[in-house]
Formats: sequence, C-alpha cells, structure tokens
Amino acid sequence: MAAEAMLIHVQSKVFPYLKDMNGAESGFTHHMKNAVFIIPKPSLLVEAVKTIDEIFHIMETDSSEKGQAFQDIQGDVYEYLLSEIASAGKNGQFRTPRHIIKLIAELVKPQLGHRIGDSACGTAGFLLGAYQYIVTDLARKSGNQDIKQDEDGFYRTSVSAGLTQNAKDILNKSLQGYDIDSTMVRLGMMNLMMHGIDEPLLDYKDTLSKSFNEPNQYNIIMANPPFTGSIDKGDINEDLSLSTTKTELLFVESMVRMLKKGGTAGIIVPQGVLFGSGNAFVAARKILLDRCDLKAVVTMPSGVFKPYAGVSTAIIVLTKVYDKEDKISEPATENVWFYEMESDGYSLDDKRNKIDTHGDLQDIVESFNNRDPQKETDRKNPKGFFVPYQEIVDEKYDLSPNRYKEMVFEEIEYEKPSVILDRLIANEVGEMDEKDLTQIKSGIIRELLELRGMVGL
Repeated sequence: MAAEAMLIHVQSKVFPYLKDMNGAESGFTHHMKNAVFIIPKPSLLVEAVKTIDEIFHIMETDSSEKGQAFQDIQGDVYEYLLSEIASAGKNGQFRTPRHIIKLIAELVKPQLGHRIGDSACGTAGFLLGAYQYIVTDLARKSGNQDIKQDEDGFYRTSVSAGLTQNAKDILNKSLQGYDIDSTMVRLGMMNLMMHGIDEPLLDYKDTLSKSFNEPNQYNIIMANPPFTGSIDKGDINEDLSLSTTKTELLFVESMVRMLKKGGTAGIIVPQGVLFGSGNAFVAARKILLDRCDLKAVVTMPSGVFKPYAGVSTAIIVLTKVYDKEDKISEPATENVWFYEMESDGYSLDDKRNKIDTHGDLQDIVESFNNRDPQKETDRKNPKGFFVPYQEIVDEKYDLSPNRYKEMVFEEIEYEKPSVILDRLIANEVGEMDEKDLTQIKSGIIRELLELRGMVGL
C-alpha cells in the first residue's frame, strides 16, 4: 500500500475501529472518544508501521522458541515503552519503579476475590502489580512449576498461564483505578488490556473532590499519590477531616476512608509526611496510628524515583480498624515496625543502572513477614526495629525512624603527629641521623622539621 493511501486508511478505518473495538458501552470506548490520531506525514506512518512489524516479529519468535505466552510478551513490551517516559507529568505524576510495586504487593498480599483500588492510578502499574502477584499465588497453590525469579529477586509466573475462566472473570471485576489525567487513564487501560484484562475498570475522576464517594469499598489499596499537588479548598470532599489542601495528606486520609474494615493499604508518601510539624501532618499521622494498625514504615533513599524526582519517600503499610464515625476504644496500633532501605538494587543516580545485588528488597519482605516486637528491640539496627505506640505519641506522632534509632559512634584512635611527621620525613630522605637532618636549611624537609617543632616534638 502506498504511503499516502496507508495514512488515509489508518485515519479513516483503523483508528476509528481501535477507538470502538470493545463496543459502544465499554469503558475503553468511553475514554477513547476524544483520542486523536496525530501522525501527520505518510512517511512517518510507514516508519512507525515498519518498526511495529519488526517488534511483532521478535515477539512471535520469542513466543515460539522460548515458550512464552505472546500476550505476556506484548505486555512486557508495553511496560518497557512506558518505562521510557522520561519526564514528570502534570500534578506531580511520575512512573513508580516496577520493582517497588512488586515489593508493596509482597507486603500487602492481595488475594483472588479482593477488591483492589488505586485512586491515583497513572498507568495502572499498581493494579497490574496486584494482578501479577495474585496470578503467581494461584499458580503456586496449584503446583504450577512455571514460576521464575526475576532480576529483582521476586518470583512471578506468566500472567496468562493457568488462569481458569472463573478466576479471570473475578480478576476483571476486582481492579479499580481512578486518575485526573485522561491520558493516564488511556495508557492505564491499554496497559491492563495488553496483559490480559479485557475490560479494565479505570475512570477519569478526582477522588479528593465532592463528586467522589466510595467509603469502605476496598480490601486492598496500593498507590503512589501525587506529592506536590493541591486542590481547591471549596472542592475538597466534605467527608475528609484534615484541614489542608496538600494532596499528599488528603490522599492518605481518602485511601483509609476507601478501605473496608480489615482492609490493608501500601502507600508511598514523601518522607515529610512522617515528621511534618504542621497541624494537618500531625492529624494525618493520628489517623494512621489511632484508626489504623500502622504495621510498617519503610523509608527509601532519595534516588529511587530518579530521573523523575529526587524526593525522599517512604512506604507505609496499614490495616484499617476504625471508621471515621467509630468511637475509638483503644488505639489500633500497638507497635510500628521501621526499616531503612539503603539500596533498591539499582544505582541511585539519574541512570538507575541495575547493580549486582537485589539491594534490600528481599530482606524487607523476609524481615516484614517474620517481624516480632518481642525480639526486634535493638534500635542500633536500622534493618528492622519496633517502636511502641506510646513512645510515638510522646514524640508528637513523629514517624521518622531517625527519631527512634540509636546512633552508634565508634571511637577512632589516630596516630600521634610525631609518628606521622617522622613517616613523611623518612619518605622524602630515607634513613638519616637526626644530626644530619638539622643541617638541612630549605625545602620540604625543613618545613616538616619546623612543623614538628611547632607541635612540641
């Protein structure tokens, strides 16, 4: 087909078909209605099609020769393309590293039948991470041997292998995401569809606004809400109690509100949320400790989100115990487990190259699963220690591990100045009598001798 004819065909036939491929009533079609085909030149379209054909051929080869499901390969390719997005989006949006998503999934442990939500879903990475965790768990329970360890040390199986139709139907109805960026919603829907979720439940919606109302709906929430955004005070949902327009605080309260009693959340927050002294910061932490069982605070180094942002972040893991309307008979939290991640298995510069180890990822999972407040009392060890609720209250609800860990100072004994100076002199002249040394009238040796004399030697 000639280039000009190809462009007309794609504009008039192919693209309209793609926009409506799931039917007029589908969520995908609804969110694609304003999508625009933007390739302007026939030659550019030809090059794009050629590149896609080459990728498709490689995918087919890998599928036939390596035994991977084609759907899994296409999902991986789409994830790779998303990973190449190199700049932050609007309202502080940026892509969460997939190994951090896997880590959070291991901490909150979503199960088949759970309703799983993300109220700031972006490209739906957390929903996909929950999906992959569940499928792997099902495969493990069924005795499936096709479970492999990835480069970050997490065990995952092919996301499409071994799923019964019933399990697939349940999963299709279990994952719900929202975002205020329509482009992100489209990317997220396509991401889930590429991985085998036929009708993704994603929607364009501001989950902090008065128009959103989904309390007590979710068993699991996994999310990385915007860090630096703000919302018009008059549009904040009236059921949110925090007196602030800071989205990083409002999202935390909103997600707690969305959880069912007994539901668990793994949320990424900027570390300022852990220790901010403002009234809203303290009130937010009171919600986490009093109305929820705050299980863990895992701080991460500042380079984890490079090149998008250099902000220091933390993972908080909590289980909801009390609704907003419930009277608190006693605080939900007894002890909080703290862990300081030093490495996530990648360089902490803008390049984020893989290093030889998994960093602290697998140690975090193992330590979290085996944590014991009776044993982990040594606060000299940043790799896991407990702090009781009352101590945190006494520190004005501060959740920074630096507030509680014990600093270890090692005494260092230095050589005497005379020893150092004698060594420097010997390096210059070798073995020489002291009488001969005193005859030297200039140069570095003279200066060293004078310095030795100044220190009283």
